[in-house]
Amino acid sequence: MTSSGPRASQPVGFLTVCEHEAQGLFGGYLILNTAGRPLEFHCTAPVRPSRAQEILYGATLRAYLYGEQIGQALLEKAKTTPLVIFTDAEPILAVRDFTSLPVACVLPPADRADAGANEPAGPLRLDEGRSGPPSPFGLRLHTFQVGSQRLAVLQGHEQDAPIIVKHWEPSAADFDLLEPFGRIREALDEARRSAPRQA
Repeated sequence: MTSSGPRASQPVGFLTVCEHEAQGLFGGYLILNTAGRPLEFHCTAPVRPSRAQEILYGATLRAYLYGEQIGQALLEKAKTTPLVIFTDAEPILAVRDFTSLPVACVLPPADRADAGANEPAGPLRLDEGRSGPPSPFGLRLHTFQVGSQRLAVLQGHEQDAPIIVKHWEPSAADFDLLEPFGRIREALDEARRSAPRQA
C-alpha cells in the first residue's frame, strides 16, 4: 500500500462477518485511508440465530444476519463516510438495501475460484483460513473487474460498479483488497476471546 498525497486521505470501508462455532457470528467494520492506515474500527457482540429464525428465514437467513442485522448496525456506528465499502462475504451485500454507499464483494482470483470449485463451501470462520469460492446465498450478482481484482455488486445496484471503478481504479495497483480482512479477523478473534461465553 503505497498511495500518498491527497488520495491517501480518502476513506475506504471493509466489512466482514466471521463465525465461531461456540459463540456465533462476529461482525467487523474497518475504515482505512488509501495509504492503509486505520481511521475507525467497530465490531459487534456475538450474534446467534434462534432455531425459529433458522426455520423461518431458510435460505435467506445469512443475507438477513450478515447484511441487515450485523452490517447495518456496523455502518450506523461509523462516523466516517467511505467512498466505497468492500466485503469478502457475499451475504453482506444485502446491506446495500440499507445504505446509499456503493458496496462490492471482493471475489477470489479466477484461478483460485476454479481450483476450489470442487471443495465444499462453508461459512468464513475465525479459526481457519478462507478457501474456495464464496458459498451461494441466492443473491444475484453483477461481476466486474478493477485492475486485476474481480468484484461483484448486487443485481439491482449495478450502478455501483462504475462508481467503484472511478473511485478505486487509481489505487487498485497499490492496494491489496483482501489484506484488511485479515486485520479484521485478528481483531475479531481478540474480541471473541474477551467476550463472555454463552450457555
